[in-house]
Amino acid sequence: MKGRGDIPKPSAHLRTGVAFVCLISLSSLGGNGQVTSFGDNANNSYYGNGDSPRVTIDRPKPTWTILERDPRIHGLKPFQALVDGAAPGSTLRPPPGTYAGPVNVDKPLIIEGDGAVIIDAGDKGTVMTLNASDSVLRGLRLTGSGSSHDTDDSCLDVRGNRNVIEDLTVDNCLFGIDLKQSSKSVVRRNRIRSKPVDLGVRGDGLRLWYSNDNVIEANEVVDSRDMVAWYSHRNVFRGNIGKRSRYSIHFMFADDNIVENNHFRDNAVGVYFMYTHGGAARGNLISHATGATGMGIGFKEASGTVIEGNEIIYCGVGVGSDLSPFEPDSTIELIGNRFAYNGVAILFNSETGGNNMRGNVFEGNLTDVSYGGRSDNPDKNFWEGNYWDTYQGFDADGDGVGDTPHEAYAWADQIWMELPMASFFRISPVLELLNFLERLAPFSSPDLILRDKKPHFDKPRLERKP
Repeated sequence: MKGRGDIPKPSAHLRTGVAFVCLISLSSLGGNGQVTSFGDNANNSYYGNGDSPRVTIDRPKPTWTILERDPRIHGLKPFQALVDGAAPGSTLRPPPGTYAGPVNVDKPLIIEGDGAVIIDAGDKGTVMTLNASDSVLRGLRLTGSGSSHDTDDSCLDVRGNRNVIEDLTVDNCLFGIDLKQSSKSVVRRNRIRSKPVDLGVRGDGLRLWYSNDNVIEANEVVDSRDMVAWYSHRNVFRGNIGKRSRYSIHFMFADDNIVENNHFRDNAVGVYFMYTHGGAARGNLISHATGATGMGIGFKEASGTVIEGNEIIYCGVGVGSDLSPFEPDSTIELIGNRFAYNGVAILFNSETGGNNMRGNVFEGNLTDVSYGGRSDNPDKNFWEGNYWDTYQGFDADGDGVGDTPHEAYAWADQIWMELPMASFFRISPVLELLNFLERLAPFSSPDLILRDKKPHFDKPRLERKP
């Protein structure tokens, strides 16, 4: 019989399924135990194809009269009247101007704003809801949602599949674009900004919830809270810009998502993989994730992820890893990345092994690699062919590989590894002197952190796609 310590922790897939069953039980079942509200245009399955029935899980939103909305929209023509008058599948090109929200699109439509149509909800509720599939929203400005987190007041709720959402300006809204059980859609070239409030009380600029196989491309999310993907799989985030927010992208229970060629700057965290499996981050530029929680890329109980060809510069922590890889016999691959001018380039908060670091560049970092505690076995992780600006060997035969291994030891580093508060003083004259003396004449045995047997001698030129 296995002891309690031998019981494996549930996988992300199992935890997801349990969470979803509980959610349906609480949100969608009536008193007789029957599902009370199914639609026909979204996806509630874990790996569904976008054609499964949709479970209505949105919290009921209050109805606001025109007199309860900001006076600036009083007297404006309601946009809902134009939607109601359009035939399903037709193209609606409203005359340029400002219209009053809210709007509910419950039939397939192509709505072309040409950058000259504004829909303003007067600071109450959600501005527009797209509760249909195979539709297009293009060239609109959506503004003036309410400020309630309880009802997720947003500029645009998307509840259908195979939609195209592009060239929208989304501003003065608590949440930006919110996809729930919405799959196989394209969200492209939108400019999203939250309400001008403190970071902690903003809404998410772009959110995916149980939404699979979407393309999120060339959007600009600025002064928002997060871009998040929860229980959402196989989405592609490509060529987006994220600035002055909290998480550029936060994945939770979200598998096989691709993050490529994005530019994330001045956020607390660049990309965070939490309880995920698979996926990749390639060719991204992540910079200036500073402050107490500043981190370029983070892992929490994640497995099977590839981090390749990224530039991670001027961050508090370049890559932070906690219990990752999590699943047995899985790995985290870090290949051909540039870590430059970070506080700590790679930080392992817990040592599980299974991380493979190959062909990366480490330059100008205060600390290249650190552990939250002592590393009992530096060979748990694999290091090969990396460039280290701290390498002290030679390349006598000119083959581009250092003649001796690159080894990194924890000297005075042990102080702030075991007492994190001391890291505040790590570049102070006292600790710099202590670190020098430790290396000159150690009075304690240092920990071997890593050994790269084939360090790259000359700094390689890493190509990052624009």
